[in-house]
Amino acid sequence: MALVEELLLQLSNRGILLGSVLMLLLVVYLLLFDSQQKWKEPPGPKPLPILGNLLELDLKRLYLSLCLMSKQYGSVFTLHFGPKKVVVLAGYQTVKQALVNHAEEFGERDINPILYDFNKGYGILFSNGENWKEMRRFALNTLQDFGMGKRGSEEKIIEETHYLIEMFKESKGKPFDTTQPVTYAVSNIISTIVYGSRFEYSDPVFKGMVKRANENIRLTGSASIQLYNMFPWLRFCLKNWKRIMSNCEQNIKEIKVLKDGLQETLNSQESRGLVDCFLVRKQYAEESREKNTLFHEQNLIHTVTNLFAAGTDTTAATLRWSLLLMAKYPHVQNRVQEEIDRVIGGCQIVMEDRKKLPYTDAVIHETQRLANIVPMGLPHTTTCDVHFQGFIIKKGTCVVPLLASVLRDENEWESPNTFNPEHFLDDQGQFVKREAFMPFSAGRRVCLGESLARMELFLFFTSLLQHFRFTPPPGVSEDQLDLTPAVGLTLHPSTHKLCAVTRKA
Repeated sequence: MALVEELLLQLSNRGILLGSVLMLLLVVYLLLFDSQQKWKEPPGPKPLPILGNLLELDLKRLYLSLCLMSKQYGSVFTLHFGPKKVVVLAGYQTVKQALVNHAEEFGERDINPILYDFNKGYGILFSNGENWKEMRRFALNTLQDFGMGKRGSEEKIIEETHYLIEMFKESKGKPFDTTQPVTYAVSNIISTIVYGSRFEYSDPVFKGMVKRANENIRLTGSASIQLYNMFPWLRFCLKNWKRIMSNCEQNIKEIKVLKDGLQETLNSQESRGLVDCFLVRKQYAEESREKNTLFHEQNLIHTVTNLFAAGTDTTAATLRWSLLLMAKYPHVQNRVQEEIDRVIGGCQIVMEDRKKLPYTDAVIHETQRLANIVPMGLPHTTTCDVHFQGFIIKKGTCVVPLLASVLRDENEWESPNTFNPEHFLDDQGQFVKREAFMPFSAGRRVCLGESLARMELFLFFTSLLQHFRFTPPPGVSEDQLDLTPAVGLTLHPSTHKLCAVTRKA
């Protein structure tokens, strides 16, 4: 009898213990369930196996597809580019919160297959970790030493405006494509900073490098390369991929030749440009037997290609948009030229004049906003699990800051889809800054050449408007000028011609 009672007591104790364990498990489950409800992944369309949401996307105008999806799924949503999960951030408040307020968490670059093919993890734009920090720090300090955004670069730009004006005059008022002269002029500003000298517009090496770089940016935005990023095994079947790689190889060869020429005449006490500074730093690392130095040829080559691509394409595209918009909206061109004539007259325009030309400054800013040159920004990746706006975004997730949705945010701009310089003017006609003006992105990965680009846009645009009247070709009305952008990683105007009619003094 005593044995039976002892057995029942043990079972009872075990029952209490089992009950306690079950209760604990229930509490843990409820906490986890509550956490999952509170921190769930962003919503989005249901993906198909392998294809993801591919069938719902316009790969030629991907940014438009994403803008439409944001209206359905909100400012933070998930979709799948093939098998790859991507979180899209839409609208000014959301993009700013991520890139500025959570700069560290969203601060790494997502390097998709084509971006890795370009740079192999070296350079500035498409690298991470210590390599990115060191190369960005070096480039920023060196560019500032050579006057980026200051008097030194202003003088270089003003000198280049004279060459550009002469090239425009060669058209003698007849229709011509502005692409080459504008691109050469902007590229030469980077050349003077990087190499210490400019190129003649007729130089075949220079023309070839610019052409290949521009072609690569255009092809990178093509549908076939978007597919390659989703399914890398397709690369050997794609003509565009082969063309991009061929262009990269040729440009690297040309850069090495230019670098070798500078190496032969290198003077460590008198650097001519960024390449000289890098070579001196590289030489020091070799002589001091510095271990694991990041100042090696791969980083030099890819830093130079990054600066040329980023420093030429976006600024040249914006300038071309500005001239096209002047021809399409002659009443705006009238006001710009009236302001320049009244305030500056025939004198050389300098940066100090910008604050005296509020309407002109507003037109340049509105061009940047409407042109929307880099509509999807460049992709980021999260450095850790991020709790963001009620969602959890896992570490290593690709994040797209949809700049198009910022520059045309209906909550920030009075007429987001029209060309309206009044966006940047107050009631007294004075220039006003707008927080939602974010063409250079924001946060840790903001464009390091922003101050230089702003200076180029102002000096080139005002100098051209001071000397020329821009009109459509004969027989073409302003309404017929097409503002539909060409397909590419960045948004250039579609192919067109304009007349640059010399203004009377």
